[in-house]
Amino acid sequence: MYFVLEQASNPESSKAPVKKKAVIYIQDMTREQYILATQQNNLRTENTQFYPVGIYGWRKRCLYFFVLLLLVTMIVNLAMTIWILKVMNFTVDGMGNLRVTKKGIRLEGVSEFLLPLYVKEIQSRKDSALVLQSDRNVTVNARNQNGHLTGQMIIGADAVEAQCKRFEVKSNEDGKMLFSADEEEITIGADRLRVTGTEGAVFGHSVETPHIRAGPSQDLRLESPTRSLTMEAPKGVQISAVAGEFRASCRKELHLQSTDGEIFLDADSIRLANLPQGSFTPSSSSSVGPRQTVYELCVCPNGKLYLSPAGASSTCQSSSNICLWS
Repeated sequence: MYFVLEQASNPESSKAPVKKKAVIYIQDMTREQYILATQQNNLRTENTQFYPVGIYGWRKRCLYFFVLLLLVTMIVNLAMTIWILKVMNFTVDGMGNLRVTKKGIRLEGVSEFLLPLYVKEIQSRKDSALVLQSDRNVTVNARNQNGHLTGQMIIGADAVEAQCKRFEVKSNEDGKMLFSADEEEITIGADRLRVTGTEGAVFGHSVETPHIRAGPSQDLRLESPTRSLTMEAPKGVQISAVAGEFRASCRKELHLQSTDGEIFLDADSIRLANLPQGSFTPSSSSSVGPRQTVYELCVCPNGKLYLSPAGASSTCQSSSNICLWS
């Protein structure tokens, strides 16, 4: 099907009229298809609207704000990271005074540990000492492979406590035992034990030693302030003063007793001072002689000694009244 459209020219024009024809070919279609197509085109023409492409309005402002906030946060984090690296002195070898070496970790200067420290060995430099310091206590624990506590040493403000099966102190040069202690005994292996306290050494029980000797130019004194002093030995007790004198004094009796042997006094002279003197009255026919300077040593039946003026014969019987007083 086709339509012919004719258009005539203006009749007032000088030229003759010209007719123009336009031919529109329309494809054959049903009436229903034509009407449907015509309605869809009209709807598209009427409902056509323009939508802008992109983010506009408050969404755009929020996006810019979050991007700016993220940029500021990144700059602050980068600045803080650089500051921490500078303050902590991070290097390739370690951090600050902490250096990582092939043998382990090397720590220089003063260090503070807030939590337990587990190490195999702690060693100081060759030119400095190792100092362990704490505001309260310093505790060193030793455990076995099962985790049980086998030894402990506590250094506190009031005391130093060590808990172990055996405590030993050895010499640094030859490893000689200087001091050892366990549940049974305490051994002191030093060549000399010196006690410099003014009160000396106090022992609650017996002391066994083969030799007691005072220091050079000093006296040796054995004293029991409130009780008796006993010296016993199954094979004898020997007291010798090579360059001085020997004195034995007491307030009451002084007993020298030998059960099976003798009491032997060997000296150039033996003096018995403060012995009582008996009185001897000579006969009336004898004249008064010089002052009496010689006495006779007499013994009472109970063993008491006294002096009696010597005469031509023994005068002990005449002065025996002293034995009655004792």
